[in-house]
Formats: sequence, structure tokens, C-alpha cells
Amino acid sequence: MKNILAVDFGKKRIGLAWLQPGIDVILPYGIIDGKDESEKLKKLVDLIKSESITDVIMGWPLSENGDENEATARVKAFAEKIQAKSGVSIEYIDERHTSKAADQIDGDASRDEKAAMVILDTYVQSQ
Repeated sequence: MKNILAVDFGKKRIGLAWLQPGIDVILPYGIIDGKDESEKLKKLVDLIKSESITDVIMGWPLSENGDENEATARVKAFAEKIQAKSGVSIEYIDERHTSKAADQIDGDASRDEKAAMVILDTYVQSQ
């Protein structure tokens, strides 16, 4: 059974959402803060291992016209480090407009978590 974590990677914070196996409910799963990228990476990899995550869905930041950019390169480099340190499968989902969609979600979750929830919902709908 897949245990899926969505990641909304940002310079300041990483938003997380989780797909609860068996009942297919997408839940906010917190944020990761850190003083630098290596600290955030360690925290995320530790979480992936401790929660037996099998798949990571990364938001793929494209420009409005669909082109890759500097943010796309940062996400790809970070995702490659996650994969190398944890062995999880990584897939990418276009994250254009996820912040706007996240702002439409009610509840106490942070905007970063809500964006990760939108990313994960987009992935689930595409399957």
C-alpha cells in the first residue's frame, strides 16, 4: 500500500500533506522550517523514514507559460537529494495556481499545508 506525502517546497517553509492509506483522505501534515536547506532536508528525510513514506509528490513550479525556471531547478535539485537519501519514488505535479486554490480551503492548516493538499489532490485526480 502506498503511503504518499506531498511537498510544497518554498524558500522559507516546506508545506506537507499526507494521503491516509486505506481511506484515501488528504490531510495537512505540518510544515518544515529550518535555518538552511540542509536542515530542512534532514528533517524531511527523517520524517519520510519514520512514517514509512513510499512516494513523494513534489510541486513543480513552472512559469505561467509552462516553462521551467530557477524555482523549478531548485525543486529538482532538492527532490534529487530527497530521493538519494531516502530511496522514495518522486513524482512532480504542476503547482501553478495552487496558492490561489489553497486560499479557498477552510480550516486551521497553514497556507503551505493547504498548497501541499492541492498538489496531492491534483496528483490523486490524475491517477
